[in-house]
This record gives sequence, C-alpha cells and structure tokens, in this order.
Amino acid sequence: MANKGPSYGMSRQVQDKIDSKYDPELEQILVEWISRQCGSGVGRPEDGKLGFQAWLKDGCVLSELINSLFPGDKPIKKIQSSPMAFKQMEQISQFLNAAEKYGVTKTDMFQTVDLWEGKDLAAVQRTLSALGSLAVTKEEGTYNGDPNWFFKKAQENKRDFSDEQMKAGKNVIGLQMGSNKGASQEGMSYGRPRQIL
Repeated sequence: MANKGPSYGMSRQVQDKIDSKYDPELEQILVEWISRQCGSGVGRPEDGKLGFQAWLKDGCVLSELINSLFPGDKPIKKIQSSPMAFKQMEQISQFLNAAEKYGVTKTDMFQTVDLWEGKDLAAVQRTLSALGSLAVTKEEGTYNGDPNWFFKKAQENKRDFSDEQMKAGKNVIGLQMGSNKGASQEGMSYGRPRQIL
C-alpha cells in the first residue's frame, strides 16, 4: 500500500473503519464477474484484499471490463500495461471517465488513489457493483454473468391520469394533512394572559 509507514491514533482508527467496510464475499463475486466478462486473458488475482488491489492497480483489467460493456465503439482505445505510476493512474482515470459515460453516478465512483494506494478498496467494490447493476439493468446483451449477482436498478414508472382523476384528487384531504372536522379554538389556552399593572 504505497510507501507509507503505519498510522497511529485517530488516523489508524479512521483507516480501520474504512478497511472494515471491505467485503471478501463481494470480492469473490466481482472477480468471477470480471473474469467471465473479460475472458481468461485478464487472469485471476490472489485471494485477499492485497491481491485484489494488485490485480486492478494498473488499470488494464478495469479498462478491459468497461470496453466489454460498450456494444459499439469502445471508450478506451489504448490499453497498455506500464510499470510507471502516473501511467497506471492515468489508465484508472480513463476507466472512471468511461464508467461515468456508461451511467455510473459520481457518488458511486472511487478516487484513483483509493485503488492505487489501497486507501479505500470498499469504494472500488461499490463502483464495480454499481457498474454491474447498470449492466444488468441496461439489458444490451453485453453483460456476461449471473444476473442475480447484482441488483437491477429501478426503471421509470410513468403514470397517465385523466382530467377527471386529477379533479377528483383535489377534493381529497390526505391523511398526512390531518382532519379539520370540528376544528375550533374553543377551550384552547396559550399560557397565562399578560399582566398589565
């Protein structure tokens, strides 16, 4: 995890809390999906969080994954493994841009350093899960995997009401508004009256 020494005190507690959100079962699902989606060329990582990070760290596997989800023109033209840190981070950034183009929301995205330095691998899992959910929802025929691995996102549920139904709805007092039957201020008091001396 980069060239950092151990953290202490509050920093250690924060990092432990972030690390506790990492899900080993979700890791297995994601590895299986990425392997099926991209083919045997991407290989498989060693078990555990560090193996998962090392597998994705150079951005090539992620780039192969996002390219496999686009039916036509591929968003990442050049996928090239490099030992240089800035090239690896650039490849991860290209994946993030392509994932956003695919429909993953900014709130579901991880930061490049979350993966490259291993700061928040749970965020990486969330991004890949959101990507899988979008792929299942879109039903473009590009998703290779078990559809039960990811939840299907809700689709638009548009309703058309007639003018009569709209007018009838205006006469109904919703339960959240309460009732006005028998409403008066009789018997209500708001404290003692003002004493003028």
